[in-house]
Amino acid sequence: GSDPECMGEAAGTISDLENKIVDINMGCPVPKVVNNGDGSSLMKNPALVEKVVEAVVENAKKPVTVKIRAGFDEEHKNAVEIACAAAEAGAAAIAVHGRTREQYYSGKADWAIIREVKEAVLVPVIGNGDLNSPEDVKAMYEETGCDGFMIGRAAQGNPWIFKNILSYFSTGEISPKPDLEEVRKMILRHAKMEVDLKGEYVAIREMRKHAAWYTAGYPNSAKLRGAMNEANTLEEVDEIIKGARH
Repeated sequence: GSDPECMGEAAGTISDLENKIVDINMGCPVPKVVNNGDGSSLMKNPALVEKVVEAVVENAKKPVTVKIRAGFDEEHKNAVEIACAAAEAGAAAIAVHGRTREQYYSGKADWAIIREVKEAVLVPVIGNGDLNSPEDVKAMYEETGCDGFMIGRAAQGNPWIFKNILSYFSTGEISPKPDLEEVRKMILRHAKMEVDLKGEYVAIREMRKHAAWYTAGYPNSAKLRGAMNEANTLEEVDEIIKGARH
């Protein structure tokens, strides 16, 4: 959102829920969001950023974090200015995606600007962009000194990435890729959780893309993906997973 009064009211409305933080997403590149002046479009107006963050901080009753990008486009990479405005307004932490809005998710993330933000503000800075492995996370830490890391697309079909990162930082060793049996169990667990959350009709259809992500790169997994694309019920998914074990 980009209306300070509306954002403040919304933050107050959810202040008694179980969420631990309130995050303002100023990184969203989607046209219908940007064209409304919201998401990454906010980065064009540092003064408005400060007003929005102030309004949310005043009403949230819990820490407010802000997610930004490197800038709106290559000619306006103003992440440092936006981060300073957000921190001045009371943001408790700032996440920086090293791409501009113009890049969406293409090209290479600019980790240097994450380092510049880290050097410019006193609040914790979370790095985001091109973190596809534990080695990437370690490299970002060494290059930027950031306080935390945000994993996005690399977690699709790979929820193990988080424990693998922690293990790599503590032991220096790369964890082995889960075997196909572990992947099958995770697909079924994920499907059951999706059904509980969204109902069977929506959940099973959403699981088709997740199954493709989970099984990418594994031998003889095309048959499982094909079967999942035909599934309509949790019972069918269960039978597919059981059948894939033989």
